[in-house]
Amino acid sequence: MASAPKRVRRASGPDALAAFLEWCDRVGLVRSPKVCVSREGTVADYGLIAKEDLQAGEVLFTIPRNALLSQHTSPLSSLLEKEQASLKSQSGWVPLLISLLHESTISDSYWGPYFSLWPGFSTLDHPMFWSEEERQRLLQGTEIPEAVDKDLANIQTEYSSVILPFLKAHPEVFNPKVHTLELYKKLVAFVMAYSFQEPLEENVEDEEEPNPPVMVPMADLLNHVANHNANLEYSTECLKMVAVQPISKGQEIFNTYGQMASWQLLHMYGFTEPYPGNRDDAADIQMLTLCKAALQAIKTDAEQQLVLEKWDLLCQMEMVGEEGAFVIGWEKVLTGEELSMALKVLGMTAEEFSMFKEQEDWEDDIGENGNSDWTLSRISMLKASEKKLLFDATQLTLQAYDSDLKTEEEMLSDQQAFSKLSCRERFALQVRYGQKKILHQLLELVSS
Repeated sequence: MASAPKRVRRASGPDALAAFLEWCDRVGLVRSPKVCVSREGTVADYGLIAKEDLQAGEVLFTIPRNALLSQHTSPLSSLLEKEQASLKSQSGWVPLLISLLHESTISDSYWGPYFSLWPGFSTLDHPMFWSEEERQRLLQGTEIPEAVDKDLANIQTEYSSVILPFLKAHPEVFNPKVHTLELYKKLVAFVMAYSFQEPLEENVEDEEEPNPPVMVPMADLLNHVANHNANLEYSTECLKMVAVQPISKGQEIFNTYGQMASWQLLHMYGFTEPYPGNRDDAADIQMLTLCKAALQAIKTDAEQQLVLEKWDLLCQMEMVGEEGAFVIGWEKVLTGEELSMALKVLGMTAEEFSMFKEQEDWEDDIGENGNSDWTLSRISMLKASEKKLLFDATQLTLQAYDSDLKTEEEMLSDQQAFSKLSCRERFALQVRYGQKKILHQLLELVSS
């Protein structure tokens, strides 16, 4: 472990940003004079604004690695490494979260000015902080309620089985009355919304575990849009935020959090892009819904048994799963290989299926279905029976929502009514509307 950096006192209130920028200068974070951090002119909270015209390739700021907060830079790094075996978890975030538990609750943390930008982490408003009634009322059908339920269950389990025993084992550092489950939950949301994950090196095997998350001061202040104009680059010595297209004076500088559907943005980051800004938006059709669509068309027990046998084979082929989903984007199906094979097998006659089962190697047949991503134009090449099956599955998916597309359109077009909605209601409406538009587009394609 490197020697601990000099610690500084944290500021609060209106002085927080000034203290943070002063801290950035002190730790060697170099910011271009052409940009500034501001709350004015941004889509949300803090953001980065161009003070002058910028060209593609210009470095906006450089962050030395000693300014990053991770399990390796934390003053607890030696302890975390010593007890790493007991800190393993499903998320893989525990060492960083323990570091955050410690650093966010001591008055003289080296990263104190950084934490002061999020006093008490009270501005986080992920759906996990909404009431269960709100999630069901506003987000039913969007995948978010189910994802949040899993998150909350995992957080509870992780805290009680991994975190709490560690805290109690080190009373000289931690106090369970201070480092509570509620604080842990907020820090999980903080990591979800603001952490970065350094890509694995190109020569690393695909089976290698991903790098653990790390907090990157300054870089995490940039807001996200799909059509971003900056990107974070990694090197051994530092991280650099670089413009990827020309940026005009006065424009906000946006990073990308990845190719995220709107429901994923709301679930993980607590916001979403207004429709139709998110070109990466997508709607899910649960794989089991396709099976239900096939079953609802049967008339005899023999036909039901045949569908179930087909589904079982698809599961063995790892083309489908009980918790899987077919992901439909604006221009392509992101799980095209799986959807194509599922439609093909479920659409087979009993004789065709019997012959298919006798094949010695399914991999050749899987490969014939093309890449995992395929454009929606390929839907026109589906058989009539396959189109009908996909149409029925799409209809079942739309029925999971509380309201229809027309209702959502009327709300979005009524500016007065829309302005009266809370932020949560607006975000939820944007998510629902984008998904329904994609699903209705799919209905048109399979109906033609």
